[in-house]
Amino acid sequence: MNYKLLHIFRNTPFGRETFLQSLYFCKTINAYPVVYIPKSNKFLLYFSNDAVQVDLDHSYLNDQETAKEHSEELFEEMGIKPMFYEPKNYTASTLPDVSTNFDYLCCPRSVSDLSSKIGLGHIGPKVRRIIKHATFPVLITSPVFKPWKSISVFFGGSANAMNSLNLGLKLAMSSGLPLNIYTLLEKQGEDFYRELVGKSKLAALADQYVSQWYFYENQKFDTMLYEVPHDSLIVLGAYGHGIIKEILLGSKMEHIQSTVTNNLLITGPHCTISLQ
Repeated sequence: MNYKLLHIFRNTPFGRETFLQSLYFCKTINAYPVVYIPKSNKFLLYFSNDAVQVDLDHSYLNDQETAKEHSEELFEEMGIKPMFYEPKNYTASTLPDVSTNFDYLCCPRSVSDLSSKIGLGHIGPKVRRIIKHATFPVLITSPVFKPWKSISVFFGGSANAMNSLNLGLKLAMSSGLPLNIYTLLEKQGEDFYRELVGKSKLAALADQYVSQWYFYENQKFDTMLYEVPHDSLIVLGAYGHGIIKEILLGSKMEHIQSTVTNNLLITGPHCTISLQ
């Protein structure tokens, strides 16, 4: 199956770093990056139960005459054939409808109507809504291009945490990179989490692909974040319990993304993961 990632291109030095991250992600897991070069600073994402209007900051419209050329140069640098997306439908003349028929979406912290706060550890409400309704994982990139050499799954025991482990295993299978699990012990001990995975359909794959499983006492959250390798892709779920309890509504997501510089791959409550 040919998996595709949608990337909204920004023709700036920062946008270059973000696009390099999308290209690296796709090359590592054998997916195809598809670039959308916006011609207006707004577009709509239609999900099955919501429509999210994404408000880009004006830097996304910077120097549009060279945007395609610059993106093609980066495609070539990574040895990937260029692919571009053009919206077919428009809710209004300056409001294109962007397809959600993709397997991944790169969503930099600045894709938000509160982009000025992103660097201060704030995930904007539009990003939250995208993750909440998306049927695909959302890649939130590091501030600058940062190759990753392993996969770190944050596992808190919820159904969506199991979904994230499923995704982590899928990435490990396609990339050949080592996979580690990180769990905060809250009301349960280590055996509880091991039994959850051991009794699931992922048991055999976890035995084969998980290199290490690390457990931390609840008050050691910052210690856990520090000990996750800086060059690891963090995979985590949203809207669950345990480590990810109300992660998008409370403070944990804000704390994670403002504390680590890792790339984050997030699964929301409607995200479906197949190992096919």
